[in-house]
Amino acid sequence: MKNQVQLITYADRLTGSGLPVLKQMLDGPLVGLFSGVHILPFYYPIDGSDAGFDPIDHAQIDSRLGSWPDLKALGEDYEIMADLIVNHASGQSPEFLDVLENGTASKYWSMFLKEQDVFPNGITDEEAAAIFRPRPTSCFTPKTLASGEVVNFWTTFTDNQIDINVETEAGKNYLDKVLNLFANNGVKIIRLDAAGFAIKRAGTSCFMTDEAFAFIKQLSKQANEMGMETIAEIHSHYQTQIAVAEKVDRVYDFALPPLILHTLFTQNVDALVSWLNIAPRNCLTVLDTHDGIGIVDAGPEGEKPGLLNAAQVDNLVEQIHENSNSQSRQATGAAASNVDLYQVNCTYYDALARNDLDYLTARTIQFFSPGVPQVYYGGLLALHNDMALLDSTNVGRDINRSYLTPEKVDIQLQKPVVKALSKLIKLRNESQAFNGAFSLQGADSLLIMEWENQQHTACLKIDFETHQIEMTFADGKGTKRFNIADLLK
Repeated sequence: MKNQVQLITYADRLTGSGLPVLKQMLDGPLVGLFSGVHILPFYYPIDGSDAGFDPIDHAQIDSRLGSWPDLKALGEDYEIMADLIVNHASGQSPEFLDVLENGTASKYWSMFLKEQDVFPNGITDEEAAAIFRPRPTSCFTPKTLASGEVVNFWTTFTDNQIDINVETEAGKNYLDKVLNLFANNGVKIIRLDAAGFAIKRAGTSCFMTDEAFAFIKQLSKQANEMGMETIAEIHSHYQTQIAVAEKVDRVYDFALPPLILHTLFTQNVDALVSWLNIAPRNCLTVLDTHDGIGIVDAGPEGEKPGLLNAAQVDNLVEQIHENSNSQSRQATGAAASNVDLYQVNCTYYDALARNDLDYLTARTIQFFSPGVPQVYYGGLLALHNDMALLDSTNVGRDINRSYLTPEKVDIQLQKPVVKALSKLIKLRNESQAFNGAFSLQGADSLLIMEWENQQHTACLKIDFETHQIEMTFADGKGTKRFNIADLLK
């Protein structure tokens, strides 16, 4: 994977069209910004109950977006990252419909995880309470077979997302089919969606079990042998991220987004510095994604202390709500149809009260942090909370999943904050310093982040009290200095 900035986007929501237009946009108005693109689920259908994360056919590109040859053509110029939806398939998938029709006689019967597979003698209240799940309701959904028998299927996220039993031949064959399509059609990086839930065991939280760790490691090895890298997508306590990082090619630094917000809100760098000193180096950095802003990643878990304490987490969340004029409150938790109760749904730009300097500061810290940076299309264009879409769907995460057109993109690209962000992206892409050694200093309101790669150096110095933010780049031939505020002029 190239150590340059990547784009995260839905093909249709950014372009108003599909894969060919996405390539035209990357080659045109976005030229020079991104070495790769994470294309969010492009499988049939893209407009299911979970915006493509509940595929009816994981092996078919939705015809409204294009075809496998279109994806392969895009992959000739950009590193493509795609989602392997490890944990579940749609309740309308041919495989599950066959199970409903034929029951135990279906060749796909073993592909889907049932309560009896993990709890053959039935589940106790104590065992049910121990299961970690991202939604407040039961992790099981009763489904009635054609025979009239009612079976409790495991549904970690929604009632329409039926968990896959990845330990069976049918489950393995399902994932193998998708992996082969990826390898043959230009995909270079695989995001292992919700892999932490993949293997459940009685008497555990059924999240990040030892067997799940081993499964992720084996799946990563299989992908590597096919010429692809893997990214583990896991929201959890920061110590879990550190442990997972040792078993996969890369993890997400999901603790970074809330810690940067905390730093900007409090003008104190201590929590951020503590994390950056121990954070995995084999990571992707993000501020925003198609999901909400993760909070659990920086907070405490039970008796395990977090990077932020409970009071700091509460203050962080309340400040986001205040900055967004309570729009985020309308989209978060029980206020909307959320499956991720540990996240705050809000654009990152609105979480910072649409303050251009604070937003650029946040992006600069991201770009100087260890890891390969990714920028979500909403963040690239400094989009506001999409309250109209939220009102229309009552899906909390839709507040940050706007539908755009090339014309709308062109308008957003003219905003001073977006022009300044584009300059930052190019500076990050062009410096060889970020392939070298990272060092960090900081306490109270002062933060200094440095990279050194032989004659190439990059330094970021921020005084949050005086709001002085300076970058310095050197390449052996000369030195360039930038004041972040000047990029907005």
